[in-house]
Amino acid sequence: MRPDSAGDRTSTAPGATPPLVPPLALAGPAGAASAGDAGGTAAGTGGGRSRVSGRRTVQVVLGIGLAAALLGWALPHFAHTTWPEVFHVLSSVPATTALGLMMMMVASLWLYTFTLTGSLTRLGHLHALILNVCGSSVGNLLPAGGAAGAAVTYKLLRSWGFTRREISTSIIVTGVWNLLARLALPLVGITVMIFGAGQLNPAILDAAAVGAIGGVLVLGLFISVLVSERAANRVGHLLESAVRPFRGRRKGTDVGFGLHVIDQRARVMSVVRAGWLPMTFGLVGFFGMNYLLFWFCLNTVGVQLPFAYMFFAFTLSRLLTAVGVTPGGVGVSETGVAALLVGWGADPAEATAGVVLYSLYVHFFEVPLGAVGWVFWTLSRKTRPADALRDEPEAAADELRAG
Repeated sequence: MRPDSAGDRTSTAPGATPPLVPPLALAGPAGAASAGDAGGTAAGTGGGRSRVSGRRTVQVVLGIGLAAALLGWALPHFAHTTWPEVFHVLSSVPATTALGLMMMMVASLWLYTFTLTGSLTRLGHLHALILNVCGSSVGNLLPAGGAAGAAVTYKLLRSWGFTRREISTSIIVTGVWNLLARLALPLVGITVMIFGAGQLNPAILDAAAVGAIGGVLVLGLFISVLVSERAANRVGHLLESAVRPFRGRRKGTDVGFGLHVIDQRARVMSVVRAGWLPMTFGLVGFFGMNYLLFWFCLNTVGVQLPFAYMFFAFTLSRLLTAVGVTPGGVGVSETGVAALLVGWGADPAEATAGVVLYSLYVHFFEVPLGAVGWVFWTLSRKTRPADALRDEPEAAADELRAG
């Protein structure tokens, strides 16, 4: 799952940014968290499962309904156009151009595989691409779909023989990389806009300052955990205190985040030391190819603006995908970017058609591509994880002691 997919791509990829806390719980102090902890929790008691399923269903229905309302009414309203005018522009896109745009989308997904393989040395690029499209397709179907994408990541990687420690470390590292990229991209866009256009709304500058402070804090926290065991222990205890109220008072529910963070620290340092360059290359390549896709989509329908304006509009579109009220931020991103382009003088129908065309590639077309990915995963060779073999006698011993 990528950083711009509904849950922004965890160790899957580039939407909203993946949560860092749940992956920590995937690997216990001895890497022996239940294999089904990701799936076992969901398969708990019937009543709990029904409540979770019902709540998720309501979220999905409301998210899709809101996305439909934003696309059907808000987008043409704020862009000062109508859907018939937009469809008329879209109908002029040649089939060869549409195919070329599809190839650019696939290229961007392939480039992100470098980020995934950089965090998991045993993961090949083909498996990384399958992981990417499967996680993103699920995340794009659900509001705030990052958790669902992380569950898909866990399921697929476990089926290919990766241990829980490897998976949790990968999710943490790629999660931080994606978060930093999501914070850095708007800052780059604003910098380009200042030097290219010479002026910018003060409100946007204030938002950039907030983003810069947030990025520095996240980066500082990450570095402190890597260089100081004391800081890692403190962060672990803070996470434990934050999560404890939500886990109830049941016996044996202590997470032990202090141990988790310290345990993860050495492995995270090892992954970052060996994989920072391919992971960075993957993210830069992914966003770079996505900008080219954005530019070609708008240029194809007749929108031509200076580079600074186009790049800033692109960064805004990626930022708005983090709004998790709809699947992948659909409706929110298109409305905001189309209104911005129209405000800069672009033709309303052409600007709206351009952002809709781009959205088709980065959101909707990924769903059938994800279905193809699931087929390839079904046909792929499965390997039993090494820690699954260790867990079985431990689980049997626990049952005997409990009896």
